Amino acid sequence: MAGAAPHFIVFANEKGGTGKSTTAVHSAVALTVAGRRVAALDLDTRQRTLGRYLDNRAATMKRTGADLAMPLYETFDPAKNDDLESTLERLAAEADVVVIDTPGRDDPFARAAMLRADTLVTPINDSFVDLDLIGEVDPDTYKIRRPSFYAELVWNSRTQRAKTTGASVDWVVLRNRLQHIEARNMRRVGKALDELARRVGFRVIPGLGERVIYRELFPKGLTLLDLAQIGEVGLSHIAARQELREMIAGFGLPEDSQAQPEPRAAAAAG
Repeated sequence: MAGAAPHFIVFANEKGGTGKSTTAVHSAVALTVAGRRVAALDLDTRQRTLGRYLDNRAATMKRTGADLAMPLYETFDPAKNDDLESTLERLAAEADVVVIDTPGRDDPFARAAMLRADTLVTPINDSFVDLDLIGEVDPDTYKIRRPSFYAELVWNSRTQRAKTTGASVDWVVLRNRLQHIEARNMRRVGKALDELARRVGFRVIPGLGERVIYRELFPKGLTLLDLAQIGEVGLSHIAARQELREMIAGFGLPEDSQAQPEPRAAAAAG
């Protein structure tokens, strides 16, 4: 992708607690491991989850001397500089892929970032509570009644981008925290999402499962691709890493749709 415009991946959802920042930081690191030049921008000035995660990662590298894949990153602070466009242009000049994490609320900078998205990722927990953000469901039939406000917001953003730049947006709805045992509710959510996808125009791919490991990795800024630094590695860690690989492949990024990131330490050992 040298010389080409960078690919913008925007993680956006106005509902909190969907694993958005965890997914964003794992994506940024996985793409870095895969050989991409990645820049990550945290737009959530209050919580700064992505920024703090990568701060912790940098501290771990300094403390232990570990050679970890590290994307360029920063946290946007409108109190210091509210020129988001110049920030994006500066990061874009250093990257093949720009990963943007937005706050879990309506935010003018998040809306502006959505207009730059080549791939718009909306993580949702696998439940009707989260599905309600993008589509209203009939309580008796569990069929979609109508798209919700967020689907309309994304539709308007995609339309505006198409008119302004002529570029299309690949909207990906990510089913996070999937249960490992299929249940009736899981099937109902899946059918409703498929119906809504046909009406609104997004793709549905599996995201990351509900695993304690994601919360345990945060203080050290580690990801599932840093198995050598994690220490004890079990079958659940290996399964979680496979989930991450499949999610990255599901994004279908240009020239890298079949990428299979490997831990840097494992590659060196081989």
